[in-house]
Amino acid sequence: MNDFTKADFFESEIAEDDDSSIYLYIGDLMSGLLMFFMLLFITALLQLAEKDAPKRVVIGNVVGQMKSNNINVKVSPETGDVSIQESILFAKGSTELKPGGKAFLRSFIPVYSGVIFSKPEFEKEISRVVIEGNTSSEGDYQANLQLSLLRSSSVAKFIFSDMNFTTKAPLSQKILAAGRGEIEADKTRDNPGDRKVVFRFQFRSDDFNQKNIKNTSLQNKKL
Repeated sequence: MNDFTKADFFESEIAEDDDSSIYLYIGDLMSGLLMFFMLLFITALLQLAEKDAPKRVVIGNVVGQMKSNNINVKVSPETGDVSIQESILFAKGSTELKPGGKAFLRSFIPVYSGVIFSKPEFEKEISRVVIEGNTSSEGDYQANLQLSLLRSSSVAKFIFSDMNFTTKAPLSQKILAAGRGEIEADKTRDNPGDRKVVFRFQFRSDDFNQKNIKNTSLQNKKL
């Protein structure tokens, strides 16, 4: 009986050792997989940062050129959006550019376009320039949407029909006029600051980032 008990005990010890070895193997495997995915994640972040570098340089150049040429516009340091208030370009409710608005565009556009085509990597990085009309929340939604589109079209038409500058031809290949209406406006009050025209870059690196995020999500779902 004692011999049987000892043998049984040793068999149990061996079984426990085998289980411990299996658990250690699984633990090592999981640690290795975790390390692999961490390295993959870090590599992806470095690639995204590298892809974002031209975008940041373009925005920095836009900000610098606006300041050095004394062009008083608001430039977003994150997106490069250039916001031009309604009072500069249009009378309230009008789609016809004011004389002062035309004068502003004559000074602004050559400098702005000059940044885009100052370097081949800038021209490559900027896939499109969208001229967006924006309104406040005052008035009818559909009327505001139409007003914003007509305003952006008026700006685009003036640039390419009435202006001459060295980068006019390549800029025409990137321009798109769009109306946003009151989509981005303050819905609680009529804010005059919401009535504006925005020159907005579409960056190739943003397209890359979105594609990369989508692919990463699909890989995670598969895992």
